[in-house]
Amino acid sequence: MPHRNRDESVPGTLANLRNEPVQARSTARLTRLLDSAAEVIEEIGYERLTTAMVAERAGASIGTVYRYFPDRIAVLQSLSARFVGEYIDEVGAALQNPKLSGWADAVDAVIDVSVASFRSKPGFRSIRFGDVIDVRPVEGGTQSAVVAEHIADVLSERFGLEGGKQLAFRVEVGLQVIDSLLGRAFLLRTKGDEAIIAEARAIVRQYFAGFYGDAA
Repeated sequence: MPHRNRDESVPGTLANLRNEPVQARSTARLTRLLDSAAEVIEEIGYERLTTAMVAERAGASIGTVYRYFPDRIAVLQSLSARFVGEYIDEVGAALQNPKLSGWADAVDAVIDVSVASFRSKPGFRSIRFGDVIDVRPVEGGTQSAVVAEHIADVLSERFGLEGGKQLAFRVEVGLQVIDSLLGRAFLLRTKGDEAIIAEARAIVRQYFAGFYGDAA
């Protein structure tokens, strides 16, 4: 699946890049820079990331990094935007699985995508959707809110849950619970603590059952 470096639906991402890649070669170079940033973050955390580290890991000059990113924050924001775009695509595909029979299955599918992201994507455990680095959220809300809106649209259309802002709000609350517990589950274990992951499923299921009834 192609990476998304910018997405108009994700707040704060349009101005991340100094120069938008227009050729395949430039796109590949930008992808390598973000991959390198993710690798470094996986090793030392996002707090210590520098543009020099990104350049060194990518085998590029510092000038190449600054050609696309004005500073390290822009690197982090662009990487989180890529995570958001991928997550929306992956959750969207998972929720279209014909084997899902109701909202409870949908909750499990969302958690499955989250767990897979924590396990397989370098840097995801540290910055996820980037809310942790957005000290001043832009107009339009947090990136988690954007993800929640996309999921709510699918839940409303496919499973008949009450739509609108209320559903999106509840999905965002559920996502925050999932994110918090999975963050703890993967704090010391690269594959995650299965007991905590199971608790995340139970808690979010119970939360939604309070509004939409027991799972069938």
